[in-house]
Amino acid sequence: MEDASPWWQKARHADRRPRLLARNRITAAVRAWFAAEDFTEVECAALQVSPGNETHLHGFATDLIGPDGAPRQRYLHTSPEFAMKKLVAAGEARIFDFARVWRNRERTALHHPEFVMLEWYRAGAPYTRLMEDCAALLALAAATAGTQRWSYRGREADPTAAPERLTVAAAFARHAGIDLLATIAPDGAPDRPALAAEAEGAGIRFAADDSWTDIYSRILVERIEPHLGIGRPSILCEYPASEAALARRKPGDPRLAERFELYACGVELANAFGELTDPAEQRARFEADMDEKQRLYGERYPIDEDFLAALVAMPETSGIALGFDRLVMLATGANRVEDVMWVPVSE
Repeated sequence: MEDASPWWQKARHADRRPRLLARNRITAAVRAWFAAEDFTEVECAALQVSPGNETHLHGFATDLIGPDGAPRQRYLHTSPEFAMKKLVAAGEARIFDFARVWRNRERTALHHPEFVMLEWYRAGAPYTRLMEDCAALLALAAATAGTQRWSYRGREADPTAAPERLTVAAAFARHAGIDLLATIAPDGAPDRPALAAEAEGAGIRFAADDSWTDIYSRILVERIEPHLGIGRPSILCEYPASEAALARRKPGDPRLAERFELYACGVELANAFGELTDPAEQRARFEADMDEKQRLYGERYPIDEDFLAALVAMPETSGIALGFDRLVMLATGANRVEDVMWVPVSE
């Protein structure tokens, strides 16, 4: 049962404080690691024209009142991604940001309305280079916190072990008995009836009006994610192109995209892309995602035209966002991300 006393109550704060101090040490160690890698730390404005254009992300809206008294709608960003890519377009080659970000409708043991996203970009580097970064940062967090084995809800992992690299298709075959690529057309278009048949054969329940993405996500959550990051970290890579978000397609196979996610103890820690720099394709993806958001939630967010313009000037780049609170939670043995936040958001 969770402690019902306020976080500022002296006895509770005394219990929380060792993990909070560990958070500070991990923050300092990560900053030093990026400095040694010749990165520049940046600070992105939280108020943006768009909070992001992914279907299931929900932003916080507010009004920016100009000197003329006229309101202009703005959003707290759900990620510093758009701003950081503009900096890459401006000429920055290696940047990172400990960004405070906001996501509405999210509050669980692993989610919080306001949290810290550690995001970094490497211009001119393949996205596999980010996999090496992840392994180094997991080991660094463990060493700084003084932990050799991580555990979360009965699942354990050695954070210093070399991460397993597993494609999404291989994971679906191994853990769900599903031939995922057989449900994707050669041009990357998803085949909903084919995936529905595969899911039904695997005993996955889904609704009659669920889309290909809905069914895919259900399989991922129920059958795949519980097996990831067990014993050692896992890197789940080569996502279907329809689930690519802002990632470019894999050269030679338009069914797939250069995207990976990092897991430890069954917990998703990071999401990485070989970045898409084609503004026309990016606009089409944004429009499709906003159409789906409108269908599901009755709302849509504006597209940041300045961001699309910046993509034209952006070199080939790889970028990644890591949930820093989750990293600290695992490194310190906490049960919830709130346990490693100095000041959680009030209920």
